[in-house]
Amino acid sequence: MASAVERTDDLVREYLIYRGFTSTLKHLDSEIKADKEKGFRVDKIIDQLQQLIQSFDLTGLKEYWAYLDRRLFSRLEDVYRPTVNKLRTSLYRFYLIHTVQVLQNTHKTQEFFLKQVLELQAQPEWRDWFALPFIPAPEQNPSFSPYFSRQWADTFLVSLHNFLSVLFQSSPQPVLLSFDSEVQRIKTVQEENEELRQMLFALQGEWRQKRDEEMVHHKLPPYVQHMDRLGDTELKRLSLDPVFLCLSANLMVFLSVIVFQSAKAKDLPSAKDLKMLTVSTATVDLTTGHSRQRRQHDHEKERKELLSRLPQQSSEKKTDSDPDAQTEALPDQTDSTNQTRVCEVGGASVEQPFIKLSQEEYGEHHSSIMHCRVDCSGRRVASLDVDGVVKVWAFNPIMQTKATIMSKSPLLSLEWAAKPDRLLLLGSGVGTVKLYDTEAKKSLYEMSIDDVHPRILSLACSPSGTSFVCAAAAQAAHSGVATEGDARVSAPVSGQLLLWDTKTVKQQLQFALEPGPVAINCTAFNHNGNLLVTGAADGMIRLFDMQRYESALSWKAHDGEVYSVEFSYDENTVFSIGEDGKFVQWNIHRCGVKQSEYSLTQDAVGPFVLSGYSGYKQVQVPRGRLFAFDSEGQHVLTCSSSGGVIYRLNKADAGLESVLSLGGHKAPVVTVDWCSAMDCGTCLTASMDGKIKLSTLLAQKP
Repeated sequence: MASAVERTDDLVREYLIYRGFTSTLKHLDSEIKADKEKGFRVDKIIDQLQQLIQSFDLTGLKEYWAYLDRRLFSRLEDVYRPTVNKLRTSLYRFYLIHTVQVLQNTHKTQEFFLKQVLELQAQPEWRDWFALPFIPAPEQNPSFSPYFSRQWADTFLVSLHNFLSVLFQSSPQPVLLSFDSEVQRIKTVQEENEELRQMLFALQGEWRQKRDEEMVHHKLPPYVQHMDRLGDTELKRLSLDPVFLCLSANLMVFLSVIVFQSAKAKDLPSAKDLKMLTVSTATVDLTTGHSRQRRQHDHEKERKELLSRLPQQSSEKKTDSDPDAQTEALPDQTDSTNQTRVCEVGGASVEQPFIKLSQEEYGEHHSSIMHCRVDCSGRRVASLDVDGVVKVWAFNPIMQTKATIMSKSPLLSLEWAAKPDRLLLLGSGVGTVKLYDTEAKKSLYEMSIDDVHPRILSLACSPSGTSFVCAAAAQAAHSGVATEGDARVSAPVSGQLLLWDTKTVKQQLQFALEPGPVAINCTAFNHNGNLLVTGAADGMIRLFDMQRYESALSWKAHDGEVYSVEFSYDENTVFSIGEDGKFVQWNIHRCGVKQSEYSLTQDAVGPFVLSGYSGYKQVQVPRGRLFAFDSEGQHVLTCSSSGGVIYRLNKADAGLESVLSLGGHKAPVVTVDWCSAMDCGTCLTASMDGKIKLSTLLAQKP
């Protein structure tokens, strides 16, 4: 810690000189010179204490120890208070021993007890020490002789040194002091990522080489492959070989089968030719040499005629509508599709933007997931199911549950706080918002929002962490989970949008919603918190200016409710998904103007349906995020019936281009999130069966 402080001091000096703040630099130097903590250098603190003892400055010694107690020791837990008291007692005894050894008189010793009598007389450990000034040779007294040894003095100084060292190492440090360690950590992580990338490319190369080596090449036997190159002498010699005769007969049978299967093709051999071929093949006479040669000559002639017709028949066979022919072609098509898919997922194609490195499953939930969000640092995940159970878990280096929150009241919304990122906002269905500390595993505050609008549908924390918005709605006739026969209320319910201060835990204001109060389903801030975009149950998108706290723009976006809304990467546009199944990009500089529009399937929009036993079907209205962007805003992750699907954002006329299907789910995916805090992006897909898939992707940069 001392080296980090010294390094930081030098950086601050360099910055002040660069900015020309000379007066501030002078004040900094004077403050550093008068620093009683000596830049958190333990050896300097020990030297200061010894200097005060050697100069017999009892007042300075007491004041310096009181400063250390007030500045450092008071922050410790009560269990360490006896240790601090023992160190202070040993320090005073060290001072007394020094006065006796050096001065050889009792003046300073008596002065110590006169000044400290009120403080020490009630302490049992000092009862015998009041006789020290009146003992002629205290170093020979059995009660005091151990303290005059060099061993005791060295033991005390080492104990004090170790105690201060551990205290400085365990005390919380400002972020600026961790600059060097953070730079080193980032450098190490980058080197590890590069090594893993090289290993991945090497494994891909080995896999492609192994795949090419294992490919089966179907070739004709040598005696058939080189048949057209045989001369007359060789053909005559082979025709007399009994083995060749049998093989030739088998070949004729094989060719006759091919011709028979292609019976519906054009320009086929006549039935008479087939009959002659079959008869001539079946009546090969191995006993008569002359007859054998003649028949083999006829077979060779017929073979050449058939082989000359096969290429034309093969080309016609591909366009034939014969079910048998199509059935035979299916395996080849399937293999080709599989190979193409492997090449795309494995990253062999240059155009493939992502490689799916791994996919893990988090299965601690026992009911359908409503929300699943990664915090700002990308280290923790918070997931909420319909039973009101919240799981806070980490996935690096291993998947592990950090905290479990059981709520008596139903929970409807969830959001991570920006600063500090360990805090979690939980919105309930009874008009309350809870602020939960995930590290301390306790609830810090519980805010009552409104009894008239008890359903907290959406929460969004500003990037500065000083405030958050809360979307509250009145009770509706339908809930987020129902049977298929339940009817959904078409008229939008009443609601309000509130701004709360995180530090004071008080409501700052209520936003005006035009043309009237309506339930807000989704909210999102831009990168600096100056803009807030909302999607409502009346199909309207509203853009709020957070510096003036008023609505800047509003327009009709969807037929039906707006389920999910987010800013684009450049924050010049807004994307939204609505009940009408449209995924629309809006230009915020031109109110209500569509920049692009894409149609999505019901699997990506909802309501989501999960079939159960005996024909029962569970229907869930969207609650969490339905889409999420990558770090560069060029790809979007959406829901589907079997896993997340990643699309490339093209122009409106080109439509959405599917680039990767994550898969892995047996139930419909209802919410997604995409964390790009590191080079290996992490995609979260949560489904109605309570399973959460964590897919690690590697972006292939051109």
